[in-house]
Amino acid sequence: MTDARPPGHLKAARIEQVAGGTGTGRDTAGGAPTDATTGVEGRRASGVGTRGTHARMNPAAELGFSGDPGQHGDPGDEMLHAQRTWDGTLATNRLDDLGVNVERQRVATQDVTECVGVLVDGWPEDVRRCLESVIEHTRAKVLALDLGNVDGAGDVLAELAQRHPERIIAWHVAETPHWRGGTATWGESRAKLLHLDDSEVHVLLETGLELHGDALTPLVAAVNEGAVAAGWQGAEPADDGRTWLEAGPGKVRALTGGIIAVRRAQALAALPEDANYGRHADLELSLALRGDLVVPQGRPPVLPLQPHDVSADYLERESRRNHDEVLRRLHAS
Repeated sequence: MTDARPPGHLKAARIEQVAGGTGTGRDTAGGAPTDATTGVEGRRASGVGTRGTHARMNPAAELGFSGDPGQHGDPGDEMLHAQRTWDGTLATNRLDDLGVNVERQRVATQDVTECVGVLVDGWPEDVRRCLESVIEHTRAKVLALDLGNVDGAGDVLAELAQRHPERIIAWHVAETPHWRGGTATWGESRAKLLHLDDSEVHVLLETGLELHGDALTPLVAAVNEGAVAAGWQGAEPADDGRTWLEAGPGKVRALTGGIIAVRRAQALAALPEDANYGRHADLELSLALRGDLVVPQGRPPVLPLQPHDVSADYLERESRRNHDEVLRRLHAS
């Protein structure tokens, strides 16, 4: 346990540098499509400055733009200025598409310790897909707590931990989840993961999600740049004070969506340990955190898997219980 020590590499909480850049996403510069997941660009198509049967010698010049390195055009030409501005935007977008920004974030956060906390309470195939995607697309370690080996999900966790001992640490308990009639509640189980972890950034991840790219680094980078927590789905309270609206990117009032990166030291004091079930507990956690909550720019490389359904009566009761606490915190703030 290292809760008493200050973060070794995580920057102090602030928000000025969290927001990412924006762009049009449009690309007219030519070349093969880019694989946004791997960040590997295909071979550039020929055309500009290439001799061939169908090659055009200078298509930019035909449209009045500067197409050759030595052709600077008229500095006062507004059309030329617009083209240069457009080209600069395209260059930025292509860097985003190539994964350059994420790679820069990896370098900037390479000394920040991070760990993914996972509760395993059933749905074994989802557990497999979720954890294998974390191993494939991120560098984070995984700390997983198996609750009673529901439907063999604990066996899947044990198999993956044996296959990736340097990445996955598995804990198994006999208590079954509260939603299944057992004594292991969401809040107490999540608190146990936080206490077992000694990383600076703890990522709460639901096993109903599969990563199709590095969904963690942008979140860790946002936290490292000053946010207390970051996620891919933000929420703001509606005018009625009871419902929530989707929000982001940028600063938001709350985070939801099944994947949240948070400063572990702050999460220890803010986690709703009395929550029996996870529905709306992320909103309660968000409102208890002191600091900025951020949704990064860009499309999250995350795929929802099958719904993890529980008893309708249980869901209604526990969701209402958690939401009542959310409303209490919201009105008190």
